[in-house]
Amino acid sequence: MDFSEYTGPSDEWIALERDLPPPPDLTTEELKVAVNKGREDIAARAMVEQGLSAKVTIRDYRIPTRDGSSIEARSYRPVDVDDSTRLPVYIHLHGGGFLFGTLASEDAICARIVVSLAEQGVPIVVVNVNYRHTPEHKYPVAWNDTEDAFHWVHDHLDALGGEGASVVMGGISAGAWLTASTVLAQHLGGGDKALADRPKIKGQVLMIPGLVHYGCYEPQLRRLRDPSVSSWVQNRDAPVLPLERVKLFTGLLGVHGGKEVEGDLRLNPGNATAEQVRGLPPATFGVAGRDPLRDEGLLFAQLLSENGVPTQTNVFRGVPHGFRRFGDRLSVCEKWDEVMVDGIKWALGEAKPGPFEIHAFG
Repeated sequence: MDFSEYTGPSDEWIALERDLPPPPDLTTEELKVAVNKGREDIAARAMVEQGLSAKVTIRDYRIPTRDGSSIEARSYRPVDVDDSTRLPVYIHLHGGGFLFGTLASEDAICARIVVSLAEQGVPIVVVNVNYRHTPEHKYPVAWNDTEDAFHWVHDHLDALGGEGASVVMGGISAGAWLTASTVLAQHLGGGDKALADRPKIKGQVLMIPGLVHYGCYEPQLRRLRDPSVSSWVQNRDAPVLPLERVKLFTGLLGVHGGKEVEGDLRLNPGNATAEQVRGLPPATFGVAGRDPLRDEGLLFAQLLSENGVPTQTNVFRGVPHGFRRFGDRLSVCEKWDEVMVDGIKWALGEAKPGPFEIHAFG
C-alpha cells in the first residue's frame, strides 16, 4: 500500500502554521503541566461559549483498580433525559501519548458528543475515563485501568443509567490505542478472561490512532509498497507530533519493543492477523494525513475491512496529528466532530461490512 496522497500539507494548514510559536523548551514534567492546563482551558471556554454546560448533566466517580489504587471518571447525559432511562454508553479515552490528559481536558469533547447525538434522536451517556499516565505509570497500567473501567461501567449500569448490551468504546491517539487493545482482547478471550464474559462491545471509534510500538513496526512496513512511502519517513518532521516525539511518548511506557514482543497484541493491536480480527465489532477510523501514525491507522482499517468487519475509514488530508485543537481555523475540524458522532451512531445501528474505501476530507 501507499498512502502518500494524503500527506499534504493542506493550504489551510500552511496558512495556520505561519502563526504558530516554536515548540517550548521544557522538561517532560513541565510539558505535562503546560499541555494539560492548555487543554483544560480550551475545554472550559468551549463549554461556556458553545452552551454545552447547560445541555448536559455531569457526575464524577472513582473507579477502583486492580492494584489497589483508583482512577477518576466522569459521566455526561442529556439534561432532558430522566436518570432512570437506560441509554447506550460511549466510553471515552483521551489522547496525549500516555503522558497528557485529565478529566477536565475532555469535557467539551464528551459534551459535544452527547448534545449532537441527542439532537439526532440518539441520546447516550458518555463515560470519560482518566487512566493513569507515564512516566510514573508504565505499561501495562493504562491498559489495566481501561479494562478495570470497562468492568466498572458494567457493574454500575444502574447508577449510570446505561444499557450493558449497547456499549461503544472510543478514543483519540493513545486513547484509540487503548480502545483497540481492549476490543481485541475481549474478542480473542485472552488475558483478562472476564472481558469475554461481558456483553460484546458494540463498536469502536479510533481517532488518529497509534496501534503499534515503534520497536515492533516491521510487520507494518512489510505491508507498504516501499519503506520510502512510509508515514514514518514522509511525516518524520511533521508539526505537532514529529517521529521523535512518538518515540519519546512510547519510550516512556518502559517497553523497548523488538521481535519478542511484536506479537503482544495488547501492546500492538495493529499487528493482529486476518484470522484474529475476523468477527470484531464495527470500527470507525479518523486518520490525519500528515501524521507519522497515518499508516498504522489505515493499514488496520484495511485489515478489518478486508476480513468482514464493518469499517468506516476517514482521512483528514494534509493536516497533522492533533489538528482538532485549532478549531475554526481548519474546516476539517467540523468533519472530525461528525466522524466521531457518526461512528458511535453507526455502531449502535445496523452496521454492515463492505469493501475497503477511504473517504478523504480537506
